Amino acid sequence: MAKDKSRQGGKGGPKKAAPALRELLRVPGGERVDLSAYDASATPAGPKDKAAGVAATAELGARLAGLQERLWAAGTAGDRRRVLLILQGMDTSGKGGTVKHVIGQFNPSGCRIKAFKAPTPQELNHPFLWRVIKELPEPGEIGIFDRSQYEDVLIARVRELVPRAALGRRYGQINRFEKSLADDGVTVIKCFLHISYEQQKRRLLERLDNPDKYWKFSPGDIEDRALWPAYQEAYEIALERCSTDAAPWFVIPADRKWYRNWAVSTLLLEHLEALDPQYPKADFDVADCRRRLLAMD
Repeated sequence: MAKDKSRQGGKGGPKKAAPALRELLRVPGGERVDLSAYDASATPAGPKDKAAGVAATAELGARLAGLQERLWAAGTAGDRRRVLLILQGMDTSGKGGTVKHVIGQFNPSGCRIKAFKAPTPQELNHPFLWRVIKELPEPGEIGIFDRSQYEDVLIARVRELVPRAALGRRYGQINRFEKSLADDGVTVIKCFLHISYEQQKRRLLERLDNPDKYWKFSPGDIEDRALWPAYQEAYEIALERCSTDAAPWFVIPADRKWYRNWAVSTLLLEHLEALDPQYPKADFDVADCRRRLLAMD
């Protein structure tokens, strides 16, 4: 972030409660966004260091798993609520790593994970939201998108894949789409994993230095890196135009992997606690079923 004020305290008097992370990292809707003002190595409201961060993230696991089970159970009884976590960011920002370390806390049976790649010929024959709608979570599920509908206003803008007029209309289409999701019981959590230009170079070099990581590298990564300013501008526009009350954006400083994982875990926890899903009550006679089971011995 621009400045990490989370540890600063006033002199004298009771300390104010720390704001929820979802308020601290939220992008204000409609305001101009300048990503250069956000420190990608900051740790706002986070643990003091890596060791503490890893431990804190692990401690969140049981609470997250319990809430996910309650959400999933409620879905079996007609509760239509579900969660959609959207991860966007430049190459090496940690979208896949976030899925591995954060979503790994959940029961996979209640999750729906989709990594969006370049559109297929079939997908290109449909409106750009078509392939996204097919992958939405069902009631009770937690859906995770590694990239999303925003690729169609990010790479499409940078690579000039569609006419600028059509591109401009897509922001409104995305906002209406996300509002319809919220109205249907979907909690949309959009995380921009903000990595610095210097840190990206280090991570790309690490991939080239390790044969086990070659599969994660593409020469196209270098071409995209050369377009860094254009991508930053495209993200700024998307964050400004599409951070809404129904589906706000959160900027996650991602130079420190441990903080990224803790922050996304904490955001998920805050949203799930706000939903407060409950186990459904029995729709059968518990006492009678217990009596019948005991009588079988």
